[in-house]
Amino acid sequence: MLDLPPSLLWPLAAVLGLCLGSFLNVVIVRLPVMLMLGWRAEAREALELPDETSPRFNLATPRSMCPSCETPIAWHDNLPVIGWLKRRGRCAYCGVAISPQYPLVELAGAALTLAVVALFGPSWQGLFVLGACLALLAMAVIDLRTQLLPDLLTLPLLWAGLLYQLLFQPLLLPSAVIGAMAGYLALWSFYWAFKLITGKEGMGYGDFKLMAALGAWLGWQTLPLLLILSAGIGAIVGILVQLAVPRLRGAPMPFGPYLALAGWVALLAGEPLMAAYGRFFLL
Repeated sequence: MLDLPPSLLWPLAAVLGLCLGSFLNVVIVRLPVMLMLGWRAEAREALELPDETSPRFNLATPRSMCPSCETPIAWHDNLPVIGWLKRRGRCAYCGVAISPQYPLVELAGAALTLAVVALFGPSWQGLFVLGACLALLAMAVIDLRTQLLPDLLTLPLLWAGLLYQLLFQPLLLPSAVIGAMAGYLALWSFYWAFKLITGKEGMGYGDFKLMAALGAWLGWQTLPLLLILSAGIGAIVGILVQLAVPRLRGAPMPFGPYLALAGWVALLAGEPLMAAYGRFFLL
């Protein structure tokens, strides 16, 4: 795709990752609001109520603003990481603290971009994998904030996984199709088993779709490893959080971030991890 010297490739990859992380912050904050506005409009239409008049709201409009005083943020304060550090994590106008989510997501975007470039180089294959990693990052944070995994992200990720296999690993396409079906069915089965036993819902349908998407990207053979990693990490984090914060005991916890973490591990270190996984179970 590109043949750049390392002295240029790595700085460009880092800056690109920071900028992509900055865009992901917009998606993370605005997409759930856009969905809610759409659902409200559909509900009002179904109830034959008059339309609400509200300002235009999408990923581009309005400009980025302080969540407290709603003052538009100047371009130099909106630079990835630098703007947040320059203002010491506070709004330049009202002084209210700005969430550290913004620089953390930007740094995560840079780290994922550098990792993909290191493993795949500046190639079309790497571009696909980077898109999957960044989509997982957006979904993980959205799920943490809202306990929502939007179809607008999970379903394109699934189809992109099948397209990735078709373009770059066509012999693995049957495994990817089976992985998508089996991934959805696995969590769907856990959901109903848990509900029948406890009478409670243990996860949402967005988790099923995210697992299906990971199955499309990684094949059905990786599904047991994904389940072990996500469930194991989720259990450990859940126990530690509830011990540290007693008021969260019994509160629902999103499963999407742990699926995303398992997906990153498998996408970026899949072959050696699967080899170690296979050796362990053959002992």
